[in-house]
Amino acid sequence: MDIVSICGSLRNASNSRIIESVLQSLAPAGMRVISAPPIGEIPFYKHDVQVEQGFPSSVDNLAKAIRAADGVIIVSPEYNWSVPGALKNALDWVSRMQEQPLKNKPVALQSSSPGPLGASRMQYHLRQVLASMDALALTKPEIFVTFVGTKIDIVRRELTDDATRDIIKQQLVAFGDFISYARPS
Repeated sequence: MDIVSICGSLRNASNSRIIESVLQSLAPAGMRVISAPPIGEIPFYKHDVQVEQGFPSSVDNLAKAIRAADGVIIVSPEYNWSVPGALKNALDWVSRMQEQPLKNKPVALQSSSPGPLGASRMQYHLRQVLASMDALALTKPEIFVTFVGTKIDIVRRELTDDATRDIIKQQLVAFGDFISYARPS
């Protein structure tokens, strides 16, 4: 089972990127998690560009990665109580494609924040965006990494909190089951 992960942060050493980097080590047997092409290379969405020049190669590459995967995991922070602009922009671009890459695609969400809500507001908004694209969002278990600074080692770039590692493992198992249910072979 091939899963593509998309990080909603552009910062190389972001908390979200650190969480994303451990997904493969927490995945159940038979699940492979690979990072999507970077969303930071995608230009701002502009309909004129789409009409006059077509989709940029960075958008095509992201769409191909999503289409080739059995499922998508989005790991993201929350910016101003919502979806980070770069992530929303990437989703806006792929949503305009004829063969919508996220249509009927299983998607799991993970978020983190330095505060007590774990970027839950971002997930609420992101679920609305994904619903507009007919993506199939996993509902449980939810991953909201609260007080993330106490759960990662930023220098070693690793997730150090066992309880967080355990719930992510549980979500990955549930996501595999969800994919099998949503996309039977």
